[in-house]
Amino acid sequence: MSKKCPKCNADNPDTVKFCGECGTQLSLAIPEVTKTLETPAQDLTRGSKFAGRYEIVEKLGTGGMGSVYRVEDTKIHEEVALKLIRPEIAADKKTIERFSNELKLARKIRHKNVSGMYDLGEAEGTHYITMEYISGEDLKSFIKRAAPISIERAISITKQVCEGLVEAHKLGIVHRDLKPSNIMIDKAGNARIMDFGIARSIKSEAITGENVIIGTPDYMSPEQVEGKEVDQQSDIYSLCVVLFEMLTGERPFQGDTSLSVAMKHRSEAPPNPKWLNDQIPDRLSRLVLICLEKEKEKRYQTAEDLLKALSNIDEKRIQIADKAKKKKSIAVLPFTNISADPEQEYFCDGMAEEIINSLTHIRDLKVIARTSSFMFKSKHEDMREIGKKLDVEHLLEGSVRKAGNRLRITAQLIDVTDGSHLWSEKYDRDMEDIFNVQDEISLAIVDKLKVKLFKREKNVLAKRYTEDVEAYNLYLKGMHFTYMGTARGFEEAYECFQQALQKDPDYALAYSGLASILICGTYFGGNVPPNEAIPRAREYLQKALELDNTLGEAHAWIGYIHTIYDWSWKEAENEYKLALELNPNDAYGRQLYAEFLTLTEQHDKAIIETKRALELDPLSSFMNAAIGQAYFYAGQYGRAVEELRTALKSDPNYFLSHMYLGYCFFQKSMFEEAIEESEKAVELSAKADWPVAILAFIYYKTGKKVEAEKLIEGLKKKSRDEYVPPICFFYMDLIQGKKDNALEWLEQACKEHDSFLLWMRVFPVDSFRIPDEPEFQELLKKYGLGERL
Repeated sequence: MSKKCPKCNADNPDTVKFCGECGTQLSLAIPEVTKTLETPAQDLTRGSKFAGRYEIVEKLGTGGMGSVYRVEDTKIHEEVALKLIRPEIAADKKTIERFSNELKLARKIRHKNVSGMYDLGEAEGTHYITMEYISGEDLKSFIKRAAPISIERAISITKQVCEGLVEAHKLGIVHRDLKPSNIMIDKAGNARIMDFGIARSIKSEAITGENVIIGTPDYMSPEQVEGKEVDQQSDIYSLCVVLFEMLTGERPFQGDTSLSVAMKHRSEAPPNPKWLNDQIPDRLSRLVLICLEKEKEKRYQTAEDLLKALSNIDEKRIQIADKAKKKKSIAVLPFTNISADPEQEYFCDGMAEEIINSLTHIRDLKVIARTSSFMFKSKHEDMREIGKKLDVEHLLEGSVRKAGNRLRITAQLIDVTDGSHLWSEKYDRDMEDIFNVQDEISLAIVDKLKVKLFKREKNVLAKRYTEDVEAYNLYLKGMHFTYMGTARGFEEAYECFQQALQKDPDYALAYSGLASILICGTYFGGNVPPNEAIPRAREYLQKALELDNTLGEAHAWIGYIHTIYDWSWKEAENEYKLALELNPNDAYGRQLYAEFLTLTEQHDKAIIETKRALELDPLSSFMNAAIGQAYFYAGQYGRAVEELRTALKSDPNYFLSHMYLGYCFFQKSMFEEAIEESEKAVELSAKADWPVAILAFIYYKTGKKVEAEKLIEGLKKKSRDEYVPPICFFYMDLIQGKKDNALEWLEQACKEHDSFLLWMRVFPVDSFRIPDEPEFQELLKKYGLGERL
């Protein structure tokens, strides 16, 4: 005969005292369950109603307590979460009595980091609990995707949970089951504690009975395992088990069964988290170990004490320590095409890029971006010189010969200090084996450089986005055309990505590729209406993330859409941070985040992030211009001029560098120089709309009205057949004193979510900034642009 666990419903042998799944003591009598109660509660369908008032929106999941649904409470017209309690659990009257009493306590907690608990009820033969619905994901899913989480983010999440616990503990309420699945990260990136349903008052008598274990073994305090009285120190212990897991990707104790893990919490010393992640500062690792002391008297005594300790950790020291610890570094050069067919060039480039993309997920390895690595294509420079220019210790070079279905690939890992080969290999394979070859090369690099891999990073290196070789080939062609950066190239790339998806409809990277082309067309090309392209791009990105929610580049583009189109600052920042957790070497994703920081006027942070992006892509014309841009928006015009002139030394024909240099000169009243640089920007950008509008503006302000009107007429003529961003015409009417017309254009820009609108909202030059006059500011507020981050 088996014993059924009253908590998780697992079957256990008659001879055991504790549940092998959750660790709950099994010595109590388990009430008989009638045949009616043995029948599980109905699985509620979308659109149906429960209890006459809760309309089902979607099922969120199933746990030990029962099923949870997102529902519309038709009585108050708000979305709430509905948890149906399993019949076998609800059959115990003491359990329902406990929930009822504890819910009364939980409802007292009112805090931004605690999810609200509402009511306990019974309908249609089923007991249920209603609570606040939080849109986002639980910390368990977040850790699974992104662990180890950056030190800054892990501390931030822990501090937020601490703040919620401080409020609960003041009311005498202990959670008793803190774990990642009970902590939600909402869409704004805030941590929210869930499920105070099994909390109990420290001051009241125990409702649950003596020596009954409540909690989850992986996160239990030693006193919890022993069935002793539980107080706020137990919550502190559990929270720091969660912090340990965020920092390392592992829990402090592992075991074959839940019971064995629980026993380790009671009797074994935890490992120092720094052993699993040597990036953790000593002060933080000591804090974790204090919280995991077996004797609760040795831990921080209150959540407030822990919060202060976390706040006192010197984050500057963390940054300095991270900087001082020099990472291993590598640049992957484009593989040489030695095939008879020159058309195979895209394949050779694509193979090198795939290896780059694989390695960029490794936090402890600095990987130079494709743009800079490929600067040396077809050039026969000394390896030591290349290493110096890219500031790396190692280079990977190789060649590919493709004949029919056969491949011959060579690869060499080189130490740039002396030009020696650390590793080399030849591969004679069929085309179908290309994925294995890429995996073997990536793993060989990691092995030879002695780079430590975390569990998530190992999974990424082994990941296959497609098994279809034809789809893979088409994707590589699409990326080849994308990097051309021309309108024709974008069209060819879009077609290739679509064809790749016809071969493999589950190819997440191809969906992300389609989205990037659409986004580039609205902003970088500037000739596609955002209202047409961005919703389609969002659909592609959502599909990509449905297939693989660890795809960092897709999260970065979602962050961009939240920024430039939705104007949802908190959601945008959350996506950018997640993207960089997943792919810390993504130079372009980091630069998108830097631009977000500029647009939300966090200029010091923007400069830091831009510099980090530049370190990863040091020869990129765009990245070199971007650092000048960041200084310009921060109002540091002298430093901006210095950086932009440096950028033009390496690429004198890059239009953005000339454009921002023109802005700087205009601000410094150096009007001749401003006109000269702005004219160059127009010429080099193939007369893109925005540089033309800026030049017309500068002409008008410096008295060259005829020249200005000629450019304006050109834009008007173009707008008859093509999309021209309305913000261009807003400035033309504004400068000519046509205020009513300017307001109409500004409203049009708001309605269309003009990609240039946000930049003008924070423009540091008074003449260019959207006026502070009430009519203009009220219009911005009307469309949700009146508030800063």
